[in-house]
Formats: sequence, C-alpha cells, structure tokens
Amino acid sequence: MPELLLELFSEEIPARMQDEAARALAQGVMTGLNANGLSVGDHDIEFFATPRRLVLIVHNLPELQPDVKEERKGPRVGAPQQAIDGFLKSAGLASLDQCEKQDTGKGEFWIANIEKKGRRTKYVLVDILKSVICGFAWPKSMRWSDYNFRWVRPLHNILALFDGQPIPLLIERKGENKPYDPSTFEQPGAWAEIQAAKSAVLAANDKTCGHRFMAPTPFVVRDVKDYLGRLKSVYVVLDGDERKRIIATQLGNMCEDAGLKLRDDKGLLDEVAGLVEWPVVLMGSIDDKFMDVPPEVLITSMRSHQKYFSLLNADGSLAPRFALVSNMVTEDKGRAIVAGNERVLRARLSDAKFFWDQDRKHSLESRLPKLDQRVFYKGLGTMQDKAKRLEKLAEGLAAFVPGCDATLAARAAKLAKADLSTGMVGEFPELQGVMGRYYAQNDGEQADVAQAVADHYAPQGPNDRCPTAPVSVAVALADKLDTLVGFFAIGEKPTGSKDPFALRRAALGVIRLIIDNKLRLPLSAAFMMAGNQYGELLDESGLKAAYADLPGFFADRLKVHLKEQKTRHDLVDAVFALGGEDDLVRLLARVAALQAFLASADGANLLTGYKRAANILKIEEKKDKKGYSEAVLLDRLQEAPERALADALGKAQGLIGGSLRAEDFMGAMGVMAGLRQPVDAFFDQVTVNSEEQELRANRLRLLAGIRSAVDQVADFSKIEG
Repeated sequence: MPELLLELFSEEIPARMQDEAARALAQGVMTGLNANGLSVGDHDIEFFATPRRLVLIVHNLPELQPDVKEERKGPRVGAPQQAIDGFLKSAGLASLDQCEKQDTGKGEFWIANIEKKGRRTKYVLVDILKSVICGFAWPKSMRWSDYNFRWVRPLHNILALFDGQPIPLLIERKGENKPYDPSTFEQPGAWAEIQAAKSAVLAANDKTCGHRFMAPTPFVVRDVKDYLGRLKSVYVVLDGDERKRIIATQLGNMCEDAGLKLRDDKGLLDEVAGLVEWPVVLMGSIDDKFMDVPPEVLITSMRSHQKYFSLLNADGSLAPRFALVSNMVTEDKGRAIVAGNERVLRARLSDAKFFWDQDRKHSLESRLPKLDQRVFYKGLGTMQDKAKRLEKLAEGLAAFVPGCDATLAARAAKLAKADLSTGMVGEFPELQGVMGRYYAQNDGEQADVAQAVADHYAPQGPNDRCPTAPVSVAVALADKLDTLVGFFAIGEKPTGSKDPFALRRAALGVIRLIIDNKLRLPLSAAFMMAGNQYGELLDESGLKAAYADLPGFFADRLKVHLKEQKTRHDLVDAVFALGGEDDLVRLLARVAALQAFLASADGANLLTGYKRAANILKIEEKKDKKGYSEAVLLDRLQEAPERALADALGKAQGLIGGSLRAEDFMGAMGVMAGLRQPVDAFFDQVTVNSEEQELRANRLRLLAGIRSAVDQVADFSKIEG
C-alpha cells in the first residue's frame, strides 16, 4: 500500500527539542489522518530526528478517502422559504426534489441524504501537512524572511512524497496565502514551474540533501526505501538511538585501547547524539597544569561548555584526557579538530584555574557579609539571613540526629551558603556546595563540617544519594525545612503541576533524610523550630497557615515515595487519618505492620467484619439521629456469640492501646487477629436489628466497640477492599 514520506529540512534544531518535536509531528499528522477517515495503526508510523531534519514515515495508507453518507435534518415541512434555501445551500443541494420528508414524531421534516465521494489521499495530505507545519508549537520559535509561520530555525526544504510522487504542498509568503486547488498542479509541467519559483513559495518536492559538509549536493528521492537506503551513503544516521549506540561503541573501544574508563553520563550521550548526523569520536589531552584543579570543576567545564566526555584512570581518578564527538570524517583523522578543541579547552580551564586560585585566598567565613547582597526571596530575607537561620536550626535539629555534634552542625550551616560569593560558583552555579567543601578544607575546617557544606543540598531527587553523616543530615534537614516553612508561610505553595521553588523535592528530601537515617523527629516540632528562626520576617498568621498545611503536603509526598516500595497508599491515609502522627519512622512501622496483617486471612476477614459493622452503624445512626458509642450493657447480652464478642473487645481495647504505646505494632496486630473469630461468629449467629429496641441498641454498641477497637490502629474506613 502507498506510503507517506515527510522530511522537514532546516537549520540546526536544538538537541533538547528534537525527540519531542518528532513525536509531536507524528501525533499531529495521525490526528489529521484519523479526522479524515484515513486511520492507520501506531505500528504503521515511524518518526526520527537529527540536528537538521524531522522525518515522518506512514505506511499502509489508502489511496482514497472512504465515501461518506450523511443524513442531515432540515427545517419542518412548510417552513419559510428562507429557511429552506439556507438548508439547501448548506447541504449543497439544488432543490427539495433531492430531499425526502420524514415524520420524526414531532412533525414532518425535510431530510437530505448527502453522499460525499472520498478525495484522493494525496490531496487530503496537503491540508493535513500544511496545518501541522504552520501550526507547529515549538518551545521557542522564530520568523524568517517573510513567511506567515514560525519554525525553530529557518526551514529550507520540504521533502513530501506519497506513493513515490511529490505532494503538491505550498507554504506561501505573507500576502500570498490564498486558497488553491492542489489538483491543478497535476497538469504537465505545472508543479515543476512552482518548484522552480521557490523564491516565491516553500514548495514540497522530491529532493533532500545529505551531510552539511561531506554530501551537501541535493539528490532525488524515489520512495521510502530509496530514502532510507541512501542516507548513510551521504553520511546521515537518521535514527537517534543508532547514533547513541555508535557513539557509545566508539567511546568504549577508544577507552579500551588507551587503558582508560569512560565516566558514565547518559544525559550527555543523549545530548551529543542530537548534535551530530555522522558521529566520529576523538580523544584529546588536558594540560597537566590544570590537573590540580578539583575534578568536579574540570568535569563540569568540559561537560557544560564543550560537551566533552570525561575519562578516568583505572583507579577511578580523572585522567588528563577527554573524548569529543565530531560531526565529520577528515583526511587527517581528526588531528586538526582535536587540536582546535584542546586550544579552546585550555582557555576554558585557564578561567577555572584562575577562579580556583583566587577563591582560596579568602576564607569562607570572610565571604559571609557578601551574602547580605543576595536576596533569598522577597519576604524571606537575604542569603545571610538564611545562613543565620540555618545555623540556629541545625544546632537545634542536632538533638534528633544520633551522634551529631551540635557545635559542628551550627558551624557547617553557617558556612553552607558562603561559596555562593566565590568566583567559581559564579561561573559554575551547579558546583555550589561542592566548591564549599574544597574551600572549607582549604580553610582547615573539620572534615565533618566540610562534608556537610557539600551535602546540604542533598538529596535532590529520588535517585540522589542521601547523606548519612550526622552533621550533614542535620544541615541538610535545616536547609529544606527552612525553605518549606518560609515559602508556605508567604503563600507560595505548589499548585497543580507548577512548583517553581521545588518544594515537592524539598519535602521528599526531608522524608528521605528521616526515613533513611531512622530519625525520631516529629515533623510538627521541626516545622515550629524552623518557623521560630524567622523572627519578625514572618507574621504569626502566615506561620500558623504553614503549620496547618505542611502535614497534608508531606502526607502526599510520603505516598509518592512509598509507591515505589509497593506500599499501599490507602494504608498511609488510614494511619494519617488518626491525627497527631508526625513521627515518620513510627508511622511507617505501623503501616508495615498493618500491611502484613491485612495480607493474612485474619486481617482480610477482620477488615470485612469491620466494614460490615461500620456500614450498619452508619445506616442506623443516620436513621436514629444518634450515635452508639456508649459502653455495652453486659447484663443485657442474651446470646453466647455477643457475650464472647463483648469479652474479646473488653480485653482487646487495653491490649491494643498498650502495644501501640510501646510501639509494638505487630503485637497490636496480633491482638486484632484474635478478634476475627468472635466477630465472624457474631455476624453469623446474631441479628443486630432486633425488634426489641433495647437489645438492638446494645448490639449496635457492640458494633461501635468493634469500630473503636480497630480504629486505635488506623482508620479502617480509609482502607480499600
């Protein structure tokens, strides 16, 4: 069956936009095809991106649209002539003779049966492609020349073939965007004339170009097979994944030959694969004079500015070598390219070495006054204000971190932001914290202090390393809690998908610091400790609002964190619903015990019994407009199963409470397991809604006793199933 081949050939597309753009192009065309009755399966579509082209291939397209039959209801028989004329015009009919009368039950109406012959797919594609191209939404786009539409970079050529023939697609310049009938270009020579006059329009054609330098001459494309078969001969690797594999293989072979290892960097590999159409990996050298600069600086400089891969020695230390990915094959095997890149790198690293040497002439502590020139956020003071808050907060939090020296925690927190005033961090903001550690070591600070300065931003994501050193943990907690309380107090909370201050990430960081280090830190107390450091900067009402909103915010983050560990979110809700539980270690121990209990037969059956009791109570309490939480009247119990249940509940209430206070959650679950048999027997043998009202009320009190006993552990009404 016929195939569509579309290639949009432009100036270089930024690497970060390529994959999404190719996917959006495919989605836009798919939507257009479906809307026009030309549906194809997902397996019939392929899309690709290189720095200079977006490519879409659609297989198995029909040659014609399907014919469409439409029944259109018109005005009532006997309606004014003006209404009838309007209906006939909209339906494309000449007279009422082409319509029929139909009784709809609400009177007789004129009905038009309209048959539309399917258009040739080739012409339908003209409308679809023009709409998609001219309406394409780039993150950033530009106008050029005097075209009516925008593109990420100037669009030079449109290769558009259907069944091996050019699609008569025109994109006009300003003032020339007039409707046209594509079929008129079927006349001999007509389309050739349009293509020859490309200064007037951007006309689709059957040509493309290869590599910018190694094969720039345009060539004619016959069909999809011809296109895919010829690209590599003109030095273009179309598939981005294939370019990544080529780069990774060449890097691996080069490192093996040199006795080195590649520093893994998937993000850089993805980016570099979007910068070249014909990848060629080369190796260069770093001057020895730069090797005393911290390796993080060299790696960041090479990665961020030059897109170089860092290489490591066998012991894992940074080697004085780097790998670059060129976009062409040269006669000298890349020697000139390597020399040029080494020259550029020397200039880059000279700047880095200058900052390194100059920054070490001043201590971190001497830089603290400069933090007063940096605003943390409007309403939350300067960075110096934040540093002072962190100093006090970290000192207080040290009491909750086993093995943490409060004096060292305060010292590390005081210095944590000082490297923001250094030249190196000014040049490489992503090195904040890392450079602070080096400068703290240079100043003779204790090792725990220096490490805490580096660690205090961590963890910054679910896969980031979580600090475990006590001083680092205290300072990292202080930094995140200060940010969370401050922004919540001034009303800058995340909304929907927007979180400009990364508060969700900060909350997740606090959760991980507490859970991974098993800290017995009550969140409510931590929030208040952080809020107390703000002094007059924040008013009391703002802080109260923050204290009220933060627990629910943390509950949501905790559920996200636990989802990856297969922990049921409804169990987290059930424990949180009890209120007052803000010790995450204790909460998770309770959730874990609850999950294990509900996985057992006793737990599953008790949950069923609880649900039954709760449902009956809900109905009867609503009907009676009263609750049944009073004590059971033991002398009014008549049947053995209800007496056995009352006895079991009486014993369980105290035992469950005692186990919970001792944090013996498995013990509490064991007591609840003992309730299964008497609860089952009660529902099997006892009629709750007895006709005798006093007996009925007493049995409803028994059900309330089941609810009360079980709800000591968690709010079972929140549990699904």
